[in-house]
Amino acid sequence: MTRLPILLAALAVFAAPSLAQEHGAEAPAAATETAPAITVAEATSGTVRDTIFASGLFEPVESIAVAPLIEGQPIEELLVDVGDSVEPGQVLARLSDAALRLQESQLDAGRASAEAAVAQARASLAEARAAADEAVRVRDRTSQLATDGTTSRASADQAESSAATALARVDAAQQGLVAAEAQVRVAEAQIADVQLNLRRTEVVSPVAGIVSQRNAQIGAIASAAGQPMFVIIRDGLVELQADVSESDLLKLELGQTVALRPVGLSDTLRGTVRLIEPTVDAQTRLGRVRISLEEPGRVRAGLFAEAEILVEEREGLTLPVSAVAAPAEGRGETVLRVTGDGVVERVAVTTGIRDGGTVEILDGLGAGDRVVARAGAFVRPGDRINPIPAETADLASN
Repeated sequence: MTRLPILLAALAVFAAPSLAQEHGAEAPAAATETAPAITVAEATSGTVRDTIFASGLFEPVESIAVAPLIEGQPIEELLVDVGDSVEPGQVLARLSDAALRLQESQLDAGRASAEAAVAQARASLAEARAAADEAVRVRDRTSQLATDGTTSRASADQAESSAATALARVDAAQQGLVAAEAQVRVAEAQIADVQLNLRRTEVVSPVAGIVSQRNAQIGAIASAAGQPMFVIIRDGLVELQADVSESDLLKLELGQTVALRPVGLSDTLRGTVRLIEPTVDAQTRLGRVRISLEEPGRVRAGLFAEAEILVEEREGLTLPVSAVAAPAEGRGETVLRVTGDGVVERVAVTTGIRDGGTVEILDGLGAGDRVVARAGAFVRPGDRINPIPAETADLASN
């Protein structure tokens, strides 16, 4: 009875190494058959968009400063306020015209006096011409009588002198008439100037638009030397003046479409590149682009907005950006392509447009090729993997 347990213990000692050896031989075989599950992405055709992001403020396309055209007149009336729409020629303010009206009355009196002087000068000229004509006739007759010997030579000389004096008086009368007429013209010019200033006491809008500033105050003396009385946004048009990095500036072209997201609006506005400023700020290294809006009435000057400028859009072969390994020493961009039997190989690729999380593949892959979805995964060329499609991996994680 005591020998049986001893015998069983001895058999167990001899059997243990053989069992361990048997299981140890099978474990490596099972390990070699189990490949790691790695998420893969498939190269597919899709639309890629090359976009530039910018931001800035809405500013008037053109601001018109309205200043008084005459100096020194008090402001009597203001007819518009900030935010009002105005038309060309609309009266914005009126200045006092009392002093100008008084000046006009004085000039009217001066013109009447000048016109009376003209009438007197014309009468004097007519009288001088009549006297000159008579003196010339006497001179001619006396000269003939002197030639015939019926009168003295002294009488002929006296008649000649009287005629010359009469003709000189005609010339003087003509000069007096010219001077009097000139005085009338001066008075008329002065009156026209006053009347022009009277019209200018009405400050009018030169363009259609929206009043954005009103600096004028009733009772203040109007002057063009200080701030403008009004500032008008011409036609109410505003545009986005956005800053762009200098690396993107040369990709911009006039007419490119833009998606705008102003602060305070839930939807996106549409616009186009209207102007690209030719210089880059030396301090910020930013360029500026001006973007016109399809619906300018929906925003206000001074609002902030972000802009997405579409540079190019095309169909191409795409992959997730994460699948492309950045250039390393001695090689360019690469991906880890998975062959049909699950073996990984490194392939050089040429990339194009990067659109968010997607990158365009110009060369190196074909449609349907599978690559390791994350280029930084712990996988090396020659490894065998169990490829899991990215869609399946996402479902499993959820």
